Amino acid sequence: MRLLFAGTPEVALPALDALLDSEHEVVAVLTRPDAPAGRGRRLAASPVKERALEAGLPVLTPTSLRAEGVPPRLRELAVDCAPVVAYGGLIPPNLLDLPTHGWINLHFSVLPAWRGAAPVQHALLAGDEVTGATTFRIEEGLDTGPVLGTLTERVLPTDTAGDLLDRLAAAGAGLLTATLDGLATGSLVPVPQTTEGVSHAPRLTTEDGRLRWEQPALAVDRRARACTPAPGAWTTDPAGTRLKLGPVRPRPEVTDLEPGEVRVERSEVLVGTATHAVALGEVAPAGRRMMAATDWARGARLASAARLGS
Repeated sequence: MRLLFAGTPEVALPALDALLDSEHEVVAVLTRPDAPAGRGRRLAASPVKERALEAGLPVLTPTSLRAEGVPPRLRELAVDCAPVVAYGGLIPPNLLDLPTHGWINLHFSVLPAWRGAAPVQHALLAGDEVTGATTFRIEEGLDTGPVLGTLTERVLPTDTAGDLLDRLAAAGAGLLTATLDGLATGSLVPVPQTTEGVSHAPRLTTEDGRLRWEQPALAVDRRARACTPAPGAWTTDPAGTRLKLGPVRPRPEVTDLEPGEVRVERSEVLVGTATHAVALGEVAPAGRRMMAATDWARGARLASAARLGS
């Protein structure tokens, strides 16, 4: 089939690579416009754009698919299908039926669970033991279209959102290719989503990354992992300055610390929660790089009974 691939971030690259190696023909790539990145905030191309240019593919970067000239350009491509992986933009209703087999989204949850922009993060926040990926045909509703294929993936106790998303992106590339193979041969029959078990996963904000030490250690651990690498977990240090945090390690045997209370030991830095302590992994004070929590604590010369997040 002739394909228009739509995607933007690095997580979309395994799928693009898989399709480039398949029997299908990727005739063009649709991605978001160049955006400011890094400390210098210079305009940078998306990872998908960079990979497409390396492959010699035409790249489309409209600010909106509703923009004048975009629909005619897409029609000129005469594609059979448009696979979508984390594109980051809405497909207007008037374009949904433009490809013969529609726009096929690779979504990183087992639908109808976790419809929305941050399914992996919300799966970790909820403590899901199993998640997965789904291919479905995009329709006007948010991730409501008929399902074409699914896979499942076990959530490991130490998984961050980045870890889990990397595994789902790799496995999902094969699922997407198999889905397009099935559409090409006519062997796939779309299955409407059930109305049971629907849950939603809106994009996480910076405030969502704030750790609440008055919550149980289990909730603190889940939030830290769900917000790594983005939007980033954080708290405030004893001076009230924001302190970025990496994943923490639960310490069920330590129960004598109050929520937010810090104890610096030789090999770790412990923080109390509503249940038991957690050990900090890496931290980053304002304006500095991530470092071992023990190095930060020694440099900060924390006083006895210092508290985080107060």
